[in-house]
Amino acid sequence: MTPVSTITANEMVAAPIQTGYWTRSRKVGVGLVAAGVLAAVVFGALATSQTARFTLSEDAQGAALAIDGTVGAILFGLIAAAAGAAMFTDRWFPWLLGVGIVCFVLSFLCWQISDAPAGQNFMPLVNIVRGTFLLAVPLIFGALAGVLCERSGVVNVAIEGQLLMGAFAGALVGTMAGNVWVGLVAAALGGAFISLLLAVFTIRYLVDQVVMGIVLNLLALGLTGFLYERLMQTNQAKYNQPPHFGNWEIPLLKDIPVLGPALFRSNLFLYLALILVLVIHIALFRTRWGLRTRSVGEHPTAADTLGVRVLGLRYRNVLLAGVVAGIGGASYTLLLYSFTKNMIGGKGFIALAALIFGRWSPTGALLAALFFGFADQLGVYLGAINSIIPSQFLAMLPYLATILAVAGLVGRVRAPAADGKPYIKG
Repeated sequence: MTPVSTITANEMVAAPIQTGYWTRSRKVGVGLVAAGVLAAVVFGALATSQTARFTLSEDAQGAALAIDGTVGAILFGLIAAAAGAAMFTDRWFPWLLGVGIVCFVLSFLCWQISDAPAGQNFMPLVNIVRGTFLLAVPLIFGALAGVLCERSGVVNVAIEGQLLMGAFAGALVGTMAGNVWVGLVAAALGGAFISLLLAVFTIRYLVDQVVMGIVLNLLALGLTGFLYERLMQTNQAKYNQPPHFGNWEIPLLKDIPVLGPALFRSNLFLYLALILVLVIHIALFRTRWGLRTRSVGEHPTAADTLGVRVLGLRYRNVLLAGVVAGIGGASYTLLLYSFTKNMIGGKGFIALAALIFGRWSPTGALLAALFFGFADQLGVYLGAINSIIPSQFLAMLPYLATILAVAGLVGRVRAPAADGKPYIKG
């Protein structure tokens, strides 16, 4: 009798999983080809022969990248389609997807810019990049707060409340102390206060983490609204005229084209956000603390067996997340504005979406926040040139991209295994 062949467990693990012809890369490639062809045909037909200019300096008449509107719309659409076709090789998926999305956007912009009224047929790249970073700053802080919590196994839906409490505390204490740095410390403590409540009720008393996050958002909204009406609204000069941080210029780097004026002639909050992304990324993936944090977020029982204090680590990381989010809230009141009721306006939930879109990593959260910031800034720009595209339509694009990400069309998204699951020490 012919012996039956056997497969060892190691061979089974090593064997590739057959996914058939229609892999994720090829499915997305088909969609990108369709989008590119649609852009070339539709945007190319709607664009005019007027030159579309992308200025490289703050001077509208300075150096610029220029292309015929119709030619640009068709050309970039075809490049996007070519990037989609190249995905059928099942190689370089992230790069080809990035090229395809960028070229699709450029095709759209060639139409919009060439169709703009005379004298407005240019896009000031410096202002676009500066606005993108400025609008992304609170999202970066909020998303990093989510990373710190959820990598530890605690769902942080309370980012909105942490940002709002940070903005309020920064404005109130900063005004009363007459010192912007004191206001910054107060903002950090305000965010930590919301995080402390989150930690106590979800870690100690095992309250549902999502429900608790929503309750804390409502608490922050009600508390800050009440104190705003009782204190700030009745005496703005005493309680709601906070000092503001100015811009800090970095020599040499500020002279880099486009990025220099936008990134290196900026404010403390942007610099701090970028530094925190780097620090948290290194700490999370290159240090003992990071290893323990990730182990607690994935398998707390195993971590506990190895001597990691699971509950203590979760307490510390949730409080640290509140500090980070509180500072992000201060970027509203200690940079540009005074405090107003519900001034965060849902940005905490957008930060939560950026966290998911960025796959629970600091660098991914940064890129997702910048994407959201760019969408907002693009809406502002198109409104300024009286575009026929409603700004409300543009505002929904980041959410659509998040849905696609969560659906797995641009990469599998998986939260830490123990995220949202309370841990009861045996």
